[in-house]
Amino acid sequence: MGARLGGNNDEAISEINIVPFVDIILVVLIIFMVTTPIIMKPSINVNLPQAGSGDETTPSDFSVSIDPSGKISLNGKDSNEEGLSQYAKEVLLKHPDIQAIIAADKEVPHGRVIGVIDSIKAAGVKRFAITIDKKK
Repeated sequence: MGARLGGNNDEAISEINIVPFVDIILVVLIIFMVTTPIIMKPSINVNLPQAGSGDETTPSDFSVSIDPSGKISLNGKDSNEEGLSQYAKEVLLKHPDIQAIIAADKEVPHGRVIGVIDSIKAAGVKRFAITIDKKK
């Protein structure tokens, strides 16, 4: 017989419409782009010193913060110099070229920062960076 009238077509749909999927992925991408700076902001309020020169640092699994009272935080959790040394020894087994990033408040005495750097270097970490704010 001829073609049926009335639109009763029993053929399976062999095409997939990906436009809604792409729309959803773009919305998720925008959400990640907006929330990433909020998530990556350090949990400790550190007023960094300003300098006119300096290079960009890459994110690291070894972030040390020293607040104005001299309290040390390792990756956002309270710690001390012995904890830094122990963590450095553990992380060096997995990543021998790890870089420690130190963010010290500008009110922290120089001797306190040197003590932290010394405990990290004594544990075997050879690379470290000190975080600053760029002068405008």
